[in-house]
Parts: sequence; structure tokens; C-alpha cells
Amino acid sequence: MNAPSLSRREALRHLAAVAVLPVAGGWLGGCATAARPTTASVVGTDFGRMPDGRPVRLHTLKNASGATVGVSEYGATITSIRVPDRTGQSANVVFGGDSMDAYQRGLPAASVIGRYANRIHGARFTLEGREVRITANEGGNHIHGGREGFASKLWQSHTTVEGSTAIAEFRYRSVDGEEGYPGNLDVTVTYEWNDQNELLITYRAKTDQATVVNLTNHAYFNLAGAGNGDVLGHELKIQAHHYTPSDAALIPTGEIASVAGTPLDFRGFHRIGERIRDVRGPKGYDHNFIVDRRGGGLQLAAQILEPNSGRRMTCHTTEPGIQLYTANHFDGVHQPRYGAFCFETQHYPDSPNHPNFPSTVVRPGKGFQSQTRFRFSTDQSKW
Repeated sequence: MNAPSLSRREALRHLAAVAVLPVAGGWLGGCATAARPTTASVVGTDFGRMPDGRPVRLHTLKNASGATVGVSEYGATITSIRVPDRTGQSANVVFGGDSMDAYQRGLPAASVIGRYANRIHGARFTLEGREVRITANEGGNHIHGGREGFASKLWQSHTTVEGSTAIAEFRYRSVDGEEGYPGNLDVTVTYEWNDQNELLITYRAKTDQATVVNLTNHAYFNLAGAGNGDVLGHELKIQAHHYTPSDAALIPTGEIASVAGTPLDFRGFHRIGERIRDVRGPKGYDHNFIVDRRGGGLQLAAQILEPNSGRRMTCHTTEPGIQLYTANHFDGVHQPRYGAFCFETQHYPDSPNHPNFPSTVVRPGKGFQSQTRFRFSTDQSKW
């Protein structure tokens, strides 16, 4: 969590070292690209306006096969991921809208969540000997950055193409005291879409005061196509032997527990709906799994297959945890009941109040960096 902030050139060397997707050419605004044809593209269009009238842009990243990812300046939100099924028919596999109007009506959004993803108990924590009080927006607790959070902010954007990779970069400054958090925090989120249908998300942040940071994306996926029934038949495997148990308010108790013998044991493939009624507490899955990590860099966290379409997705991350959420709040009227799943790569919920959890403290001179990669394919082998 407290890794030094990397330049884009240093980050590229790091990505190559851990066998992340190759990127041809220079960095954003940097060196010239290698002499090879450019197959990727980025197209910008109007997306609507913020409530105060500021214009919002949408960027569509396209690779050589025609698969696309839409990302909006509103919340640095993924609005669509269009990838083929086994017959070559494309569908959008993430809940999203084609304009600001849909989000203003409450559409579930694949937005960047921050300054702190997930929950903080009592909306308070101690940092360097003093108590910090932040916005309580779920009963007496804090969730997903507060009443507004990063998901509802207008981000500045820049796009480019590097070889076969289409790139959109988003920046936002969270000012000192926003939602109660200390320090001015400069955040950059970069989406990179390549010819292997891999979406690499890189989060970076730097601060001028000690603060806590936990960034993720809250994409609602359905590999059959967004809105096309529930996800109970999706076959899921999570690389996790342990999870963090929580209380009725979904606040971690501080315990680290084994998934063995529980409905949370996805060490082998299981249908999401196979044991969902056996889950205690929430009306479905809403749990933080501890990723089985072996060294640094991107690690495989989860794999999921939708058998009818043949679409599959893998999730690799540098984060220590992944929250599985099965859209338990979908009401069956506006969206299908259990109509999506979320893989929220993250540090653990309520980490600032649990010294035994990996630290989420970021200080001046030691920036935050995290990466998550989603890969889409139709090979039905079970990895």
C-alpha cells in the first residue's frame, strides 16, 4: 500500500517484469512509438452534462477485433465492455448507460470508488495519534467514500494509442477535508484496452498529508450480457483460502477465517447460485476474500465462466483482497434479481481500525499504486 509512486516509464518496466500485457511505444505524452501499424483507436463523444452544467465526455476504446470499452469522465466510469460470445456475437457485459441521464436516474455504475472503498466502522479511525472523523453515510458507518465520493465527480481525461493498446487516463484532486479525509490527494486512473481483450486498470495517488486510500472499481458484470437474467449459473473460482468475517452491518470483526466448509469456498469451480441460500447475513454474497498471494505483482484472484455464451473472465490484481458482491439489492423490477456480480479488488474493509490488516495509510513521498486486469475470452477450458 505504501509503495513508492512510479513514473510511467518505471511502471512499464515493472509491468513487463511481471508478464503483464506488452505495450508498444512511449508513455502518455512521451516517446515515439515503435514502427508497427496502429490497430487500436479511441473516439471521444459528448456524454451529457453535470448537474451544474459542466460537459462530460465519453471515450470509446477499440481494439483490432472491434471489441470496445466505454469510459466516461463522470466517476471515471466504465459504461460498457462489448466482447464476443462463442459464436462471435458481441454484447455489453457490464451494466452501464449511454448518457448521463441514466446515471442521474440511479443506474448501477462501474465507477471508481474512493477515497476509501467499502466500509469504515463508526465513520472514524485513528491516524498518527489523532482521531479522524469522516462522513457517516450508511447508518453510523462510512461506505465507498462518503455521500458523494469519487464515483460522482467529474474527472479530467486524456487519451492516446500506443501500438495495439487504446488508453484513457483520468485525473481528480480530492481536496483536504473532502468527506472528512485529511490531505490533498491527487488521483490518476488509467484504463488500457489491448488486442487480447484485456482491460488493465492502474490506480495511482499521492498526498501532501498522511491519509488512508483504498481504490477500486464497482463494475456490475453479467457475462450473458447486462440485463440478460441472473448470474446464478455463472461458474466461479476464487483463489482464496481465507476471508474476513463481518458482523450484521458487514463490518469486519478482525478475524481471518478459513473458507473451508462454508458457502464461501470457491477454491474449486461452483455455480454462484449453488449455495447462495446458505450464506448467513446478507441476502447473497458480499464478502471480502483474501487473495492467495505468492510474491508481488499481479496475481490471479478469480475466474468465472458463463456456460451458455461461453464467455469467461479472469481477474488479476496487486491488491490483497477481492470483494464478491452478487447485486443483492437488485429488486427484480428495474434490474434482474442477482443480475450481476462485482469483483471489487481492494484492501480489506475497515482496515484503518484493524492493525492486523494490511495498512491503507499513504504518506507524502510514498504514493499509492494498484493494478487490476480483467481478461475476456471464450475458451471454455477450466484454466
